[in-house]
Amino acid sequence: MTKEAVRKCLDELSIPYEWYEHEAAHTMEDCLALPYAAPDVTFCKNIFLCTRQRTSFYLYVTLPDKPFRTADVSKLLTVSRLSFAPEKDMQELCQLSSGSLSPLTLFNDPDDLIVLVLDRDIRRGKRIAFHPCDNTATVIFPTEVFTERVIPAMKHRPVWLDVPWPKAKEDVDDA
Repeated sequence: MTKEAVRKCLDELSIPYEWYEHEAAHTMEDCLALPYAAPDVTFCKNIFLCTRQRTSFYLYVTLPDKPFRTADVSKLLTVSRLSFAPEKDMQELCQLSSGSLSPLTLFNDPDDLIVLVLDRDIRRGKRIAFHPCDNTATVIFPTEVFTERVIPAMKHRPVWLDVPWPKAKEDVDDA
């Protein structure tokens, strides 16, 4: 899914959005340094996960500053032994490389091979931002538009999780 395809899809669905082209933003720090990173915009962290046998895949979307613990997400999903999916699986299933992962790739997952998992905390901000499957652009939606129009248009039923903030720093995986 190219950024042009994402934009065309959003336009065809008459979904309101803001679109920004920029230099490649490879990390959350790069994203948060963009000039339109306002306090009311939640830039999401997207993590591609899989089961140990690589038979199930999950796209986990959370807050940029929320530490990630595989144990918490695994427990809430009732899936044992989740881990980071190999990049080759992300390339095969999403046609994306690291740094460009976005829930918008699910427009290109008609067989529903990837489970969309959303941390309920991403709904706190007024607006929400993602790369449109390319880290040289950012698309921003009103949060309500993303949850009530974009997600249903992708034809993926999301799993919403109340993921706790870790209590001890040493319990946090590097994500």
